[in-house]
Amino acid sequence: MRIAASVFVGLAALLHVFIFWMESVGWTRPEVWKRFGVADQAAADVTRPMAYNQGFYNLFLGLGAALGLVLWWTGHDTAGRTLVLFCTGSMVAAAAVLVTTGRSYVRAALTQGTLPLVGLVLTLLT
Repeated sequence: MRIAASVFVGLAALLHVFIFWMESVGWTRPEVWKRFGVADQAAADVTRPMAYNQGFYNLFLGLGAALGLVLWWTGHDTAGRTLVLFCTGSMVAAAAVLVTTGRSYVRAALTQGTLPLVGLVLTLLT
């Protein structure tokens, strides 16, 4: 169970690092801002500071989950599991908040929240 939990948490961490890259590094590329439903390049330029900041939240959650896994697997069970649970719980909560912004965000919320939800549940069961 611990291996399965770690796989899902690790994938959630990688996904959130990728989301960081899209929001904080690649935001002004059309293939990125279109994915987020931004209307045009001018709107992407205007929203760039917000996306840049938001991307770092995703980076910190991804890195926190990864650090939690490292701690968990190196014998620091309580600290590692706590960090994993906090980070995956935050990822799931962020996905739930995304759903409240409108029906058009359900797919994005499922993409953002499914891996950490499975990782969270499996970690709790471990």
